[in-house]
Amino acid sequence: MSKTLSNFLFIGILCLFIANCANRGNPSGGPKDVTAPEITKSVPKNYTTNFSGNEIRIYFNEYVKIKNLSKQLIISPPMETQPEITPLGSASKYITIKIFDTLAPNTTYAFNFGNSIEDNNEGNPFPYFKYVLSTGDYIDSLSVAGIIQDATLKDPENFVSIGLYEIDSTFSDSIIYKEKPKYVTSTLDSITTFVLENIKAGTYLLAAMKDENQDFKFQQKSDKIAFIKEYITVPKDTIYRLKLFKEDLDFKSFKPRLISKGKVAFGYEGDYENMSIEFLSEKPADFEEVVTKNQETDSLMYWYRPQLETDSIKFKIAYKNTAIDTFSVKITDKYQDSLTVKGSVNGQINFNEDFVLSATTPIKSLNASYISLIDKDSTVVPYTTKMDTLNNNIRFLFEKNENSKYRLQFLPGAITDFYDDKNDTLQYIMQTKAYDDYPNVRVLPRNAVYPIIVQLTSAKGEVKYEQYSTEAAPIDFTYLKSGKYLLRVIYDENGNKKFDTGSYLKKIQPERVSYYPEEIEVRTGFDSEYEFILK
Repeated sequence: MSKTLSNFLFIGILCLFIANCANRGNPSGGPKDVTAPEITKSVPKNYTTNFSGNEIRIYFNEYVKIKNLSKQLIISPPMETQPEITPLGSASKYITIKIFDTLAPNTTYAFNFGNSIEDNNEGNPFPYFKYVLSTGDYIDSLSVAGIIQDATLKDPENFVSIGLYEIDSTFSDSIIYKEKPKYVTSTLDSITTFVLENIKAGTYLLAAMKDENQDFKFQQKSDKIAFIKEYITVPKDTIYRLKLFKEDLDFKSFKPRLISKGKVAFGYEGDYENMSIEFLSEKPADFEEVVTKNQETDSLMYWYRPQLETDSIKFKIAYKNTAIDTFSVKITDKYQDSLTVKGSVNGQINFNEDFVLSATTPIKSLNASYISLIDKDSTVVPYTTKMDTLNNNIRFLFEKNENSKYRLQFLPGAITDFYDDKNDTLQYIMQTKAYDDYPNVRVLPRNAVYPIIVQLTSAKGEVKYEQYSTEAAPIDFTYLKSGKYLLRVIYDENGNKKFDTGSYLKKIQPERVSYYPEEIEVRTGFDSEYEFILK
């Protein structure tokens, strides 16, 4: 056999071998299973009446597993002791519910599994399965439906709990803090509508919570709340709208503590603007005091001088001119805080931005003769200052030109603090861009009820820019940072130039907020105009 023929035979056999290997792969197994598991039976059967047992089993036609049960499972009415649901962490052809609570008589219970049940192989969900039983001889069949909104966010958060509290002889407004609702459901993870089902006829308080602790009890510090002011009657053919809001915290003061020499911290919750601190101990003739707000914690700082020859000093805390408590603060050996000064800008500055000077100790005075502000041509730039004693800062206001450079210098002695300490030499350089480097946005409100607050916010509701308006006129946002924003209008009903939230106990709803339907994009080189039709 020739060498050439041998090569052809070798190549032919090799090709047959490769082709044979390619055809020997594992079988594809057919199309992917996309079918949800099916229930074959329940013991006792679903919608059973006169239930008196403590165990339920639901059987499926394939192995199933349970996922995210703590978030997905809603039991209505809630039980004091959670039932045991199995399997958890494994697969089974049936789900077992073991009940440990003593069930109320003549009551319909619903176990809403949400999207927690899925098949073991492909994860196909068995969505919104509900098992219902009654300890009486009939199943309650009435329902309440509604929509969840958020007072300040364009879209409400997930997993909002909605509850009905029965109006009976034991009812009081404080029930939401102490007891679980009679009936409860959840919006789960992607839905803003809700339906409370298997309800008996009656009169109820309808409320909703973003329930961070998942205990169905309202906690002002952590939870959002929504409520219908008037009690509702069931049955009634009404779609209810519930608007979630975060309450302002009730005022609370904490025991003060000595932080450093001549500096006492007063912690608080709630509204510090109506909080007052009174020094009760004996004061010398040259006694001085000042109060500042800590910018990092919820505390007011009480500064005093001179130091007192005593073991402790006493204070009285009042809120809205009403005494809250008296405290004694022990005096120990501490170092005195030293003056450190910080400027808000050292680099790029916007045309509508002010330079803000802050300090670690209370600023007592400025000596303007030791302060200079000059531009790139060494021309003196006029400025004015605005001092904020509580926040311990000084704002420098001056007119800025495009493509300019400014130097703000503080010579030693320009700043004197509460303890008569003075600054070292300080210098801050600020630069502006061209006007065209910033985009601008004009908003044209239609059908507005004035006054209004117009805001550009982030997707999370953080306010980036804000304008206040009292009359029908275009609203201009100038020298903006490029990016995507949400546009919203707050109806400032009481004219105090800020958003006012609601109060459950006072039965006050939050001020109305309307969002522009689409996200707006702000780009350098483009000025935009938006007609905002308000309803």
